[in-house]
Amino acid sequence: MKLDRGVLKSLPKVLLHEHLDGVLRPKTVIELARSANYGQLPTEDPEELARWFHQGANQGSLPKYLEGFVHTIAVMQNEEALERVAYEQAEDLSQDGVVYFETRFAPIFHTRRGLTHQQVVSAVLRGLEHGRKDFGISSGLLICAMRNMDVSLEMAELAVDFRERGVVGFDLAGEEGGYPPKKHVDAFHYIQRQNFNITIHAGEGFGKESIWQAIQYCGAHRIGHGTRLVDDIAISDGKAVKLGELAQYVLDKRIPLEICLLSNVQTGAARSLAEHPFRIFYQEKFRVTLNTDNRLMSDTTMTKEFEAAQETFGLSLEDFEKITINAMKSAFLPYDQRCDFIYSAIKPGYARIRSSRANK
Repeated sequence: MKLDRGVLKSLPKVLLHEHLDGVLRPKTVIELARSANYGQLPTEDPEELARWFHQGANQGSLPKYLEGFVHTIAVMQNEEALERVAYEQAEDLSQDGVVYFETRFAPIFHTRRGLTHQQVVSAVLRGLEHGRKDFGISSGLLICAMRNMDVSLEMAELAVDFRERGVVGFDLAGEEGGYPPKKHVDAFHYIQRQNFNITIHAGEGFGKESIWQAIQYCGAHRIGHGTRLVDDIAISDGKAVKLGELAQYVLDKRIPLEICLLSNVQTGAARSLAEHPFRIFYQEKFRVTLNTDNRLMSDTTMTKEFEAAQETFGLSLEDFEKITINAMKSAFLPYDQRCDFIYSAIKPGYARIRSSRANK
């Protein structure tokens, strides 16, 4: 039985892969641009601006998809702006049924007007904390190093410095081609020595080698996107017939895949929703999670991602519950907190929806 949008919106959700600089409200972009005297926006009409971001992102190319970030990053150069964006992110997600989220960003992009990395991270954490108090939504912050920059060790140290204050892990982001994860191996060794958490963007714009390096050189605990893992799976008539060694390892070790359906189609990581490897991954019982990536650029929400998954892959209420529990198991939170979310928020939330549907 198909779940309507209202039911999908009410489902408890866990979001592990979303970029802070990709979730601004169009109206907020315009207001922050005015207060920062930033005159480069293509339009000052919120609806037109939303369309502009989405059209720019929807061209089948990751470099094209990333172009819109020039504007969002430009208006996030003071503490008030950073705090506001994080706070509004918490508010918007809480209204979409999200009970826990992890947001990520690269502090190095927010120092153009003199902020230190510490000030940048502190401002975002204040926004998230304020959001937690006002909307009851829990969150964690991931610090991103950039593949094409030589500051990954510094970013790793920054992440560890803030681990007691709300930073839950470390990520490597940016254009994959020509920038393999193993070039940043020192940063990842540092994180590993500190017993800290690692997720790495891999297998989105580049092949399965990128995923292999992320796991075996850099110790990734989760993989951001991971679509190209399908290259290591022999498929016949829409079914997996043999897993390669890497795919088998990812499956056996329960390494979570942070899948972002709509953005994967927009960046060309998948040709269409129907051809997205999510179907194969889910059939083979990989630990898949559903995520938004960048709500502004992709014109998406968690509800829309669930809707796309239901329409394309025929997912049921039970499937969404399983995927949400998978995501919570994979969160970079202490074990007891993850269990608490599963048994106090996710399972009871799904049980309520199940019983209300049964009584109709």
